[in-house]
Amino acid sequence: MSTHTQSAARHRRAPARSAAARRRTILRRRLTAIGAAVLLAALAAALLWPQVHHAVREITLPLRHEDIIRQQAREKGLDPALVAAVIYAESHFRDGQTSPAGALGLMQLTPETARYIARKSGGTAFVVGDLATPQVNIAYGAYYLRYLLRRYDGNEAFALAAYNAGEGNVDRWIAAARAHDRALTIDAIPYAETRAYVTRVQDAKRDYASNYASSLER
Repeated sequence: MSTHTQSAARHRRAPARSAAARRRTILRRRLTAIGAAVLLAALAAALLWPQVHHAVREITLPLRHEDIIRQQAREKGLDPALVAAVIYAESHFRDGQTSPAGALGLMQLTPETARYIARKSGGTAFVVGDLATPQVNIAYGAYYLRYLLRRYDGNEAFALAAYNAGEGNVDRWIAAARAHDRALTIDAIPYAETRAYVTRVQDAKRDYASNYASSLER
């Protein structure tokens, strides 16, 4: 190959090498930019995660009136997580709830049950409208929970079943279980809806104890 031909070939390769170098430079810059963006996104996620986690928890496992819950649990000798779990199952912490059966407020107490609690607890000035007040509603609900736990010798499943389905039904279920020599567990509850309620409350109790330990300390 002549000197002229070799020189021409070098001139043709030079732009090609220059273009390849530019492409490599552009690629490096793009990869650097992508890496920086990923790092910034990871840093932002780490900084925002506590707020996001709190917001998600507030939706999926809300907690309100924790000061009242702590106070009433302490006075009634109850686990605050249990009181919170019952409120969660009954009203999802939404004030002003009224069930088709006429149960009212955060802990969904019927006027009849509330009047009974008022008589037993000395609430002589009680009126049904008081159940709209979180302090009264949680105080009466906690009183009723304590009463049921004592009535059923600390058996939480049956106490919760009675809260949901009434004492008369639970008394019949216990009598039937004893007549057939069955254990007094949740399996002795024949109503699927009530079994689901008991399970929901007990699961929520564990979740509240785990997620809100500092807020619900007695």
